[in-house]
Amino acid sequence: MKSLRKQLLAGAGLAIAFGITASVAEAAYFERINSYPVYKTLPEGAAKDTETVAEIIYASRDGRTLAFTDSPGEAIVFINAANPVNIQPMGRTDLGGEPTSVAVGKNAAYAGVNTSEDYVNASGHLAVISLADMGITATCDAKGQPDSVAISPDGKFLAIAIENERDEDLNDGVIPQMPAGHLAIFDLDENGAPTNCDGVRIVDMTGMAEVAGSDPEPEFVSINDNNQAVVTLQENNHLVVIDLPSGNVVSHFSAGGASAENIPVTKDRMSDASGSIADVAREPDAVAWIDNDRFVTANEGDYEGGSRGFTIWNTKGDVLFDSGNQMEHLGMSHGHYPAKRAAKKGTEPEGVAVGDFGGETLIFVNSERGNFVAVYKDTGGAPEFVQLLPTHVGPEGLLAIPQRDLFAVANEVDEDGVRSHVTLYQYGSEAPSYPSVTSDMDPEKGAPIGWGALSGLAADPGDANKLYAVSDSFYDKGRIYTLDISSKPARIVSYTDVTGANQERLDLEGISIARDGGFWLASEGHPDNNRGHLLLKTDAKGAVQEEITLPQSLIDQGKRFSLEGVAEFEMNGQDLVAIAVQREWGDDPKGLTKLGIYNPSDKSWGFVHYTLDAPASPAGGWVGLSEIVSLGNGAFAILERDNKGGEDAAIKQITVVDLNGVMPAAHGGQLPVLNKRMAMDILPAMAQSKGWILDKPEGLAVTADGRLILITDNDGVDDAPGETQLIDLGPASRLN
Repeated sequence: MKSLRKQLLAGAGLAIAFGITASVAEAAYFERINSYPVYKTLPEGAAKDTETVAEIIYASRDGRTLAFTDSPGEAIVFINAANPVNIQPMGRTDLGGEPTSVAVGKNAAYAGVNTSEDYVNASGHLAVISLADMGITATCDAKGQPDSVAISPDGKFLAIAIENERDEDLNDGVIPQMPAGHLAIFDLDENGAPTNCDGVRIVDMTGMAEVAGSDPEPEFVSINDNNQAVVTLQENNHLVVIDLPSGNVVSHFSAGGASAENIPVTKDRMSDASGSIADVAREPDAVAWIDNDRFVTANEGDYEGGSRGFTIWNTKGDVLFDSGNQMEHLGMSHGHYPAKRAAKKGTEPEGVAVGDFGGETLIFVNSERGNFVAVYKDTGGAPEFVQLLPTHVGPEGLLAIPQRDLFAVANEVDEDGVRSHVTLYQYGSEAPSYPSVTSDMDPEKGAPIGWGALSGLAADPGDANKLYAVSDSFYDKGRIYTLDISSKPARIVSYTDVTGANQERLDLEGISIARDGGFWLASEGHPDNNRGHLLLKTDAKGAVQEEITLPQSLIDQGKRFSLEGVAEFEMNGQDLVAIAVQREWGDDPKGLTKLGIYNPSDKSWGFVHYTLDAPASPAGGWVGLSEIVSLGNGAFAILERDNKGGEDAAIKQITVVDLNGVMPAAHGGQLPVLNKRMAMDILPAMAQSKGWILDKPEGLAVTADGRLILITDNDGVDDAPGETQLIDLGPASRLN
């Protein structure tokens, strides 16, 4: 067992680790201004739950029109972003095939369209779409299955990476698998029309890569001001630079391998620095030019590689910089680490973009699994970390729009209660509003303290700037974190694992400070997973001193939506403990859930009923409790919420109940029903971030100086945005 750690490397340490300098600290930052759901672009009459995706995104030259691919809809979607805080749909262009990428020129948008029957009979074309009426003006055979599309800055050339992708179910996905891919080049006239629509120029890239050289599989292409295209051959772990006017190969080289130390690598469900990776094939995905001599790759990896970072190269193949463990550590320190992917490709950087903002060249690198974009300043040497931008689920396409001081992200995931979005960020903020919580470095592990899924909150009664939080069953270990909220963002400065429980995994959902200096913890439990509904008493180091179970007659009525909050309180001269049950159990009338009152002195239980609000979301769902906090004198603040996020969120609120004059009853008897008072609607505070409204406000605490603090649960970045909001709701007197 490890005791509560006092971390030595705080803000300055992270600044050094991620390359933050005073010059960057004085720079302007990006602020999210809009999250636009793709389903709003559906034709009139279409069902709202129709699957929609935003994958690759591009802007018109004036930056006022955005176009993106919707693969399941087989369309290029156009939206009006003239007012970026009030995006309006413009229309959809049906393609008759799967759009893989899009680029936009002066007069037209250019889409790569996959029409392949199977992996052997690969086919596809270039669709030229007029910006004037969104109609298709030309269809040009690309001689294979397209992936990435790029237009040259001068508008003279269009290049398409023809991947002819492999069948992952054939030979375990190992290449070579014919047909080989190539680069397709279309020459454009002054109006943007292809002059060789019937005779595309093909650049053969076979025989170059050490890995399956007979089967190049181009993934991504980017073009510089010299009309040179850099092409990633992801599965081949190779890079090729091509002169577009001549079609000649300028240079080509292996992407090699990279290493990263002190990162999560095991299948254990934790965000801890459990090991390292050494000389792992980069297998780069997206690529973007920084200038005419240097470019940056996102090293996502495919079937063998993935070095979890990004690399800056020159056209000769020299590695000028490799990020090593930085993306992993950013995910850990910001609570965005996808722990379920630790044994695979971790944060999985996939996309890159470059743009000039405020006189500086900025590099944007996304984490597909961590749901964030890391923003760096180019220095000509090692880039300097500027800020982390939260995204929606599955960020794919990145787009810098410097002419409008905007940055856009296309988020492709549209499933499991979350919807695909286009998110816009504006440059010019004096300070970043995100994150609201970061973690200090753990000197024992040489990495930031990994964290996430914060599901309960408690305030230190003697220190107005100290909070404690717990993480839930998403992680293998129950953990208590100590937060310092004296600065913004708040800092996780230490943690302790909860030890000594009689079951393998805890599901910590509530925490309260015990009068004796230890903690009361509520472990939700799950009848189907053999996890008990437990009230735990621990010492200050997290060692379990006592496991308290509910009456057996109540356990027999148990359901998975169980213990969600805990609060020690004093009433009539006795120290008591209250727990909140999230939803109705088998013995509860519809719309009534329970609060349990435990008396440690005689180990007895009493119960009362709490009336839940009826669901108010047009999407239905349920309403339950997430937290209980003692306000003193028998009064409690209750966090009540529905299970909906985004525009479907309707109930996120704090209510107040009072036990004075109420006698809790033993289970099996008639339970008294508490009177509740609606005290605060927290939806406006949660919506201020301009992102997807998070469905899980889970922790609430009143600090020693009377501030009301709220925290959200990010579900361990598993089919969830990954954001954690720590919100100061003002004085707790607002609840009166």
